[in-house]
This record gives sequence, C-alpha cells and structure tokens, in this order.
Amino acid sequence: MRLFLSLLLCVLFIVTKAQQLVLPGDHPDPSVVKIGDEYWAVGTTSNWFPIFPLYHSKDLVNWKAAGHVFTEKPVWADYYMWAPEITYDNGKVYMYYTAHKKNGSLCTAVAVADKPEGPYKDLGPLICQEYGSIDGFPMRDENGKLYMIWKEDGNSAGKPTPIWAAEMREDRTALTGEKKELFRADAPWEKGLVEGVSIIKHNNYFYALYAGAACCGKTCNYGTGVARAKELLGPWEKFPGNPVLSDNADWKCPGHGTPVEKDGGFYFLYHAYSTSSGAYGGRQGLLNKFEFTPDGWIRFLNGNNYADLVTTPKTVDDFSTARLADSWHWSIFQDVRYAISKNTLKLEALPAVCGAYLGRSVLSGNYNAEVTVLKKSTSQAGLALIGDDKNMVYAKIYNDHIYLVELKKGKAAIITQKAIQMPSQLVLKVKVENNTQASFMYSTDGVQFKTLNVKAADISFLPPWDRAVRVGLVSKGLPGTEALFRKFALVSE
Repeated sequence: MRLFLSLLLCVLFIVTKAQQLVLPGDHPDPSVVKIGDEYWAVGTTSNWFPIFPLYHSKDLVNWKAAGHVFTEKPVWADYYMWAPEITYDNGKVYMYYTAHKKNGSLCTAVAVADKPEGPYKDLGPLICQEYGSIDGFPMRDENGKLYMIWKEDGNSAGKPTPIWAAEMREDRTALTGEKKELFRADAPWEKGLVEGVSIIKHNNYFYALYAGAACCGKTCNYGTGVARAKELLGPWEKFPGNPVLSDNADWKCPGHGTPVEKDGGFYFLYHAYSTSSGAYGGRQGLLNKFEFTPDGWIRFLNGNNYADLVTTPKTVDDFSTARLADSWHWSIFQDVRYAISKNTLKLEALPAVCGAYLGRSVLSGNYNAEVTVLKKSTSQAGLALIGDDKNMVYAKIYNDHIYLVELKKGKAAIITQKAIQMPSQLVLKVKVENNTQASFMYSTDGVQFKTLNVKAADISFLPPWDRAVRVGLVSKGLPGTEALFRKFALVSE
C-alpha cells in the first residue's frame, strides 16, 4: 500500500536553547539534499514500515511529508532499514541505504529515481562485509572520481569500525578497485566506534562530519566529530577539539546527519534525543548552522532562529481519505491490511500475540491519545502504546469487555478487565505522564470518561534499543475478523 497523503508535521516545542527542532518525533539518521528550489530529507525506519519517510521543505525548518522510498521491501533484504542518504547527481536522485540481507549481514545498497518523491528502483547491495557494511555516503574526489564511503560494522562483533572508501561505477551498480581506510576510532570520546560519515568540500579541504560512541537508547553517549583532508583518500586528521557536538541541557547524543548549503550559509541536519522525552520520544531531527573557521576547521553556531516553525500541539486523523497519512507505520514483519471508507478505518486482524497494529510517533513526554471503536468490530479492537512486536500495552474491546493487556517480551498478561454494555461506539483514551505512566479510560460519549486502570501502567520497558514508543491501534483475532475505528487524536502537553 502506498501512502500519498502529505501532512504538515505537528510539534509542541518551537525552539530550544541551542539548535532547532525541525523533524519532531522518531527520525533517526536524517539526510538532506537540495533539488531545484526545494530541500528533500529522509530518515531511518529500522523495523517500521513503509520504509524511509520522505519530506520536502523550502526553508529547512518546516517540512511536509511526501510518501516513502519503499512501499515494498527490497527483494534481497528482510529488516533493519537504516541510514538512508539522499543525493542528486546528473539529473538522477540516488538513495543509498543500509539493510540486512536475507541469510546474510548488513549491506550498503542503493536505489535510483528520476524525481525525489520517486518511484525508486532498487539497484541492490554494493558491499556486504562479514561484520556488516553500513552508513553509505557518496563523494567525488578532487579529480571527479565517484567513491562510496561506508563503515564496516565491526563493533557488532567486538571488532574495530574502520571507515572505508572505494571507487564506484557511475551507474551505481558496483564498487570497483580496492577499498582504502580513511580513519577509525582512536580518540577516547569515540569509545571505539565511528560511523555516520558525511562529507562536504570547501576551499582546500574535504570535511567529514562523523558520529562516535553509542548511538541509541537510554545509555547512549553519542557525539559528533570533524575530520579533514586535502585529498579524499587522505591522509585525514581529526579536529583536536572533538567532539564538536555533545550533550547539552536540551538534547543528548547528537550525531549522524548531513551538511547542506542554503543562501550562502551551511547547515547540519542530524538527530538527538530530547532530554525530556529521551528514548521514549526517539531520535529527533535538529538543524544547526556552522561556519568554516580561519584556521580551516568547522564551528557550530548552536542557534535556534533559522525560521519560524509552524506548530500545533494536537493532531487529528478523521480517516477522510482512502489512504493512511504518511505518519502511520506498522511492523516490517507483518502483512498489515487496511481499508478506509466513510471516515472509518478497517484494520484486518492478525492472530499474532501483538495482533495487527499501526503506530505513530509521540512528540513529548506527556501526551494523551484517543480513538473511537465501533461495535461492529469483529476482532479485538484497541488503543495501544507500542514498542515492537513483543512489547506493548493496550486496551482492547471484545465480547462486551474492556481488557488492559501488557505484552512484555512476547508474553501477554491481563492487567485489569471490566464488563460493559457495548454501545454502537466507544471512545478509548490513554494519558501518558513522564513518558512511563499510562492511564487508560473509556467513554460512551467522548466527554465523560471512566477509568480502566486505577494504578497507572508502567510502560518504561517499551522502547527498543534503536526506536521510540509509538501510540496507535491494534486489531487482534482470527483471519477474516476486523477492527473498525473512527477519529484518532493525539495531544501533546
């Protein structure tokens, strides 16, 4: 299913003390390029589907959704869709990305399109090393030769993580010649790991912006460094003052982005965790302006006034179009089927322990969401807080009962249940406080709500190591059964 509906991103926070939030919600490893008079961005989806959301903008600050790179998995890959890098060269748009090869390792691959919104034709993997090959970035050297830059994912096996370069064919179908190491982790702050390299050429130097240390989760210690070289293949030297981006009062673990030029200025689009929502809100897209110093290095300006951000704390989906909005995602491991008609979403059930589910990013540490469930539903229909296929907490309606269910490490347990006389429709609501405490409610009129769980449910276990909590809908049951939903709303506080 292709998702075409473009929605303006909705956020609660407009600016921060340093850096500007421009892609709120879970948008790891953002990449950006200018094509014509617009900027195009893309981000990691990991094990969410559809794969790699696309956005476009006139000012680098206000972004509109523009579909996805892949609405079907590349035939050679199965999961871990990481680090898309969008580039434009000789009239073609190239999308370099990482994915796990079936019965193999992580590979760096590429797809091509005639226009940034696609459709994209997958050209397949370029490099698949034993320990994995990730974070591909294309760059032409001082003589115009095209190279692929990537990281060998040695840290996954307790090995070093060198950054490699190899010449690439102009049609992007293969690498040619021998690979050459550019640099590797050798500074204490890098903790034995460097990755996410992007390169910009300015005056007499190639500048590599790269990430070091651990990217993800509650114990991340990521940062951003700079290295430079007069020739692409080196020798490379690292800035003595690295890291150039590190934790501050508002954002932690900043890194893995792409530089871009706008109106003679230089900007870096990258991700970081908010110190308020942390791993629960995911790695969010930030913009930071930088300049080149007289001694030939890069200095970030840490501003937050690049443009006014259009914001709203509330988003409502009344299912008024035939296709879901781009902000909805589901598990890459599931064959999720849905249909929309007359402002009603029909979500076909799956018998898996998690059922079939749809989710969207949360935008703050305190929020509430609600959805209307129709009595005509034939499956177990519910409102869910989602980590992944094996971890969620959800309220479901079935056989004149409301159940609150905790799914933890693949094992389901009923927290509480109540018998009800199911009306023609019922509103389910969840209120989350401090990222971790969830209170579920229900209402026959959408105004007066009754409490389902007196003691707040603990959802602190939900975020996977590389993703964030989603809030959404679940449909569990035998094939042929379905859940019917109307009007989903998400409000950030």
